[in-house]
Amino acid sequence: MAKIFVEAYGCSASFADSEMISGLVVNGGHTLTDDTSESDLNIIVTCSVKDSTANKMMYRINSLKTKPLIVAGCLPKAEKETVEKFSENASLLGPNSLGKTLQVINSTLEGQKLIALEDSDLSKVGLPKVRLNPAVGIVEIASGCMSECTFCQTKLSKGDLTSYRLGDIVRQVQTEIKEGCKEVWLTSTDNGCYGLDIGTDLPTLINSVSEIPDDFMMRIGMMNPMYMPRIKEELISSYENDKVFKFLHIPVQSGSNKVLHDMKRGHTAGTFREIVSRMKEKFKDFTISTDIIVGFPSETEDEFQKTIALLDETKPDVVNLSKYSARPGTDAAEWDQVDAAEVKRRSKVIFEQISKISIESNQKWIGWKGKVLFDEQTDEGIKGRNFAYKPISVKDKVEIGQSHVVEITDATVKRLIGKIVS
Repeated sequence: MAKIFVEAYGCSASFADSEMISGLVVNGGHTLTDDTSESDLNIIVTCSVKDSTANKMMYRINSLKTKPLIVAGCLPKAEKETVEKFSENASLLGPNSLGKTLQVINSTLEGQKLIALEDSDLSKVGLPKVRLNPAVGIVEIASGCMSECTFCQTKLSKGDLTSYRLGDIVRQVQTEIKEGCKEVWLTSTDNGCYGLDIGTDLPTLINSVSEIPDDFMMRIGMMNPMYMPRIKEELISSYENDKVFKFLHIPVQSGSNKVLHDMKRGHTAGTFREIVSRMKEKFKDFTISTDIIVGFPSETEDEFQKTIALLDETKPDVVNLSKYSARPGTDAAEWDQVDAAEVKRRSKVIFEQISKISIESNQKWIGWKGKVLFDEQTDEGIKGRNFAYKPISVKDKVEIGQSHVVEITDATVKRLIGKIVS
C-alpha cells in the first residue's frame, strides 16, 4: 500500500481523468496524499496544447521525478521522446489507457518503468473517482475528435472520436448527483460531434440528462463550430431547459476565413457569427465563450484585422487568448512562422480589446438579483455561478454546493461581485 500524489493540468477532460486515476488508486488499495514530501509515487496528468503549457509540464516533471513518477495525459502520447528526455525513468500512461492505471502504478513502485500509451477499450464512464470538487461532477461523454486542425496536438494524443453510450452517461450523471454534486459538466475533446459515431447527437444527450428529476445544473462543454449547423436548432431547444446553464464555449480561433481554411477548422467566421446571433436572439442573457489564436503562420495584418472586427461585432463575454506556438508533429509547425515580436504585439492589441468587451459585458449585470449556485473556493473568497454561468464572488460565509439569492453590486473584467440577499 503506497501513498500517491496526483495533480492535473489542462482542460476539464484532463481533470476528469485525474479524478478517475485517483479513484483507481484508492480502489487498488493505495492512499492519496496532497503532499509530495509524503508520497511514495507521483502522478502528473499533463496537457500539451501549447508551448507555454508544455514548458510548465517539463518544469513539474523535473520537480516530481525525485520520487517514482508516472507521466499521464496528452503529453506522453504526443511527445513521448520529449518527456523521456526530461525523465527517462518515468512510466507513461496515455489519456485513453486508464484501464492500465494500477498495472502501471504497481510496476513503477517496483522500480520497473512501464509504457502504456495504446488506447484501451475501457469506457471512462462508470470508473471510480475521487472528485477534486465535491459540488461538481465532471462526466466525459466521449474521447478523441473528428477534426484535423493543423495547429493542434489533440488528435495525436486522443485519436478519433469514440462516443460513450447515452444510457451509460445518464447513469453516471445520476451517480454524481446521488453523491452530492449540484453541478454536472458534460465534457469531451469536442462535444459538438458527440454521437456521430453511434447514431445519436448532443441535443438528444442533453434532453436525456435534463429528464433526471433531481435538483442540479448542467454545464455543456466546448464544441467546435464546424459541427454546429447540423444540430443548431435542436441544441437551442435543449438549452431551453432550466437545468442547462445558458453558456456556450465555441472556439472560433480567427475572424479570417483564409486562416480558418489553413487551420483546417472546417467552419467560417460566418458559422460562428450565426450561432452567436441565434443564441442571443433566443435567450435574453446568454454567455458566449470563445478561443482566439493570434500569429498563426498564414495570418497577415489584414487577416488579423478581421479577427478584431469579428470580436467587435459578436462581443463574446469570455475570450481565451493564445499566442500561436508551433507544436511538434503538427502541419503548421513546418510552415514559415510570424515574427515573435509581431505575435506579441497582436496579442497585446486583442488582450486590450477583449478586456474592454468583458468589462462592458459584466457591468450590464450590476443590479441583477437572482439565484447563484456556489461551486468553487478561490483566493478571493467563495465563487458561484448564475443561470448564465457568470462567475460571482461574495464575501459572505457560504458552503460549497449551497444556492442563495445574490444581488450584483460591482463588476471586474473576470467576475461579478455580489452580496447575499436571502
